[in-house]
Amino acid sequence: MNPTEKAAQHGEGIDASTGTLLYMEGVSVSFDGFKAINNLNFYVNDGELRCVIGPNGAGKTTMMDIITGKTRPDSGEVWFGRQVNLLKLNEPQIAEAGIGRKFQKPTVFEALTIFENLELAAAGDRSPLATYRLTLTAEQRDSVAEVAQTIGLQDQLDNAAQILSHGQKQWLEIGMLLMQKPRLLLVDEPVAGMTHQEMDRTGELLCGLAGQHTVVVVEHDMDFVRSLNTRVTVLHQGSVLAEGNMSDVQNNPEVIRVYLGE
Repeated sequence: MNPTEKAAQHGEGIDASTGTLLYMEGVSVSFDGFKAINNLNFYVNDGELRCVIGPNGAGKTTMMDIITGKTRPDSGEVWFGRQVNLLKLNEPQIAEAGIGRKFQKPTVFEALTIFENLELAAAGDRSPLATYRLTLTAEQRDSVAEVAQTIGLQDQLDNAAQILSHGQKQWLEIGMLLMQKPRLLLVDEPVAGMTHQEMDRTGELLCGLAGQHTVVVVEHDMDFVRSLNTRVTVLHQGSVLAEGNMSDVQNNPEVIRVYLGE
């Protein structure tokens, strides 16, 4: 096991003393001659809630793939804190280091109860049969109760996940990630298909997670991004086009030309 792997075990050695938790510097990657990420420099502070927007093909998904080890860049550096080089870790090691990712479509175990879904996530074993062999510690049971409260499903722990609304399934999947105690949480289009009430609740949830966690949200719904009232990064052709609050970026002539004005 190399020093980076040792430092990343169970999130140990994640030194964000400079204030920055995620560093991406000079990152580029091409697929069949197409440059999906082009000399990307992207930094996220510890405990920050950051939104990432951009037109289709801007590189948002590829950026998250690189952070989580699914895609290896052709060049550049990606660091988690000051000591963990993410490019030297595989996907399971990156997850163990404290980076969780939620995809757009919720992937919960619909035949299991909400409690069992959270229980499986706590144990780190996502196979359905594992639930019959689990014995949670008192600390893990406390974590289940705390996370259920956070995601607003504390009164439905004995209900099957299949009866949940689309929005509630999204919250449950976020809860399953929280059971693994991630330092950095990547969330892809969390409000797609939600009602306005669910969108409001999702915004409250994500804002509430910031501070204790670092949260990066990729989203297309500009009203939702605006409601989060946080720093926004605009990607275009694999690079950062603009950064600032929503008012700054929506009034940026280049952003209007390539994205908001479409």
